[in-house]
Amino acid sequence: MMGADVLDAATWTSLPFHFWTVVFGVFGAIVGSFLNVCIHRMPRGESLVSPPSHCPRCGTAIRWYQNLPILSWVWLRGRCGHCGERISARYVMVELLTAMTFALLWVLHGAAGPWVPLAFCLFGAGLIVATFVDIEHLIIPDEITLGGAAAGIVLSVLAPGMHGESYVWPSLKASLIGAAIGSGLVFGILELGKLLLGRQRFRLPSGARLVFTETEIHLPDRVLPYEDVFYRVSDALVFHASRLELLDRCYENVTVRLRLRAGRMQIGEEELDPATVPWMEAMTDEVTVPREAMGFGDVKFMAMIGAFTGWQGVIFALMGSSVSALAISALLTAAGKREWSARIPYGPYLAGSALAWILGAQGWFVRWMMPGV
Repeated sequence: MMGADVLDAATWTSLPFHFWTVVFGVFGAIVGSFLNVCIHRMPRGESLVSPPSHCPRCGTAIRWYQNLPILSWVWLRGRCGHCGERISARYVMVELLTAMTFALLWVLHGAAGPWVPLAFCLFGAGLIVATFVDIEHLIIPDEITLGGAAAGIVLSVLAPGMHGESYVWPSLKASLIGAAIGSGLVFGILELGKLLLGRQRFRLPSGARLVFTETEIHLPDRVLPYEDVFYRVSDALVFHASRLELLDRCYENVTVRLRLRAGRMQIGEEELDPATVPWMEAMTDEVTVPREAMGFGDVKFMAMIGAFTGWQGVIFALMGSSVSALAISALLTAAGKREWSARIPYGPYLAGSALAWILGAQGWFVRWMMPGV
């Protein structure tokens, strides 16, 4: 199989269908190994290619035979082969999940050729990275959301069957409409949430420190990107600091009011331009921030989901994520772990529902919404 023939449907059908199921599964495990790199490095702003994979404790480079997806983790019993440091089970979970997802996508969508399952494999990989990064860091990188939305629009041209179409224009139109409706609906929810929810107060351990960088706020247990906190000009973050440190000065026992969109920051009686304060650290036990029903990252995430699934997938993702969030919250409450539900961001619920859509939910959902179709 060479050149343009590689992705020709006739070439693929010359081999047994489930030969490709195995190929997709193995390919998924390999991709899952790379997704682990993305999950670890993307939120930290690190390169995805350099340095090569290494143990975070001893720094020893991981040799190729110690980096075989799934097999090496089992063989090494979840530990570094050099220093014995425990390797998180998340690594093998991601590899297994990606392998199973890719294999299922071939089984469900491979009859028409390789383009649609390959397009959905890319989408599924993005959903997996978004889920694990959001759970750990409470953010979804723009490389996944905005890059994914762009990829979905391009792939709608290369794989019209992704939207159930045979021709390019209807598929492209479905992708563009899906991205617009997805981002627009969540944008509306975000706006409504601002009006209804107002503010959120975080009570912090005594002597806790807040660190303000150029792009985000670091609390003891979470990171809040500015785009998720400051949306309107009127949005204000307020706290009382027993000690406040800037790069060139310090304050004691002052109230701080920060309105980033308005370009205003008040420290006691003094007013500063936030653009001139690239770093700030405060000691406080409570901070009040504007509260959202969803973060702005979810707006971009839904644009990505809509680009791959169309408007029907957007509706399903919103409905499915709401139901699953309520169900998990109820289960955790019944188990006496209600506080755990507050730690799960909304992104994984959206990702899970979108993954369910491409794994077969779209068929019965469309029939339910449009019985005559």
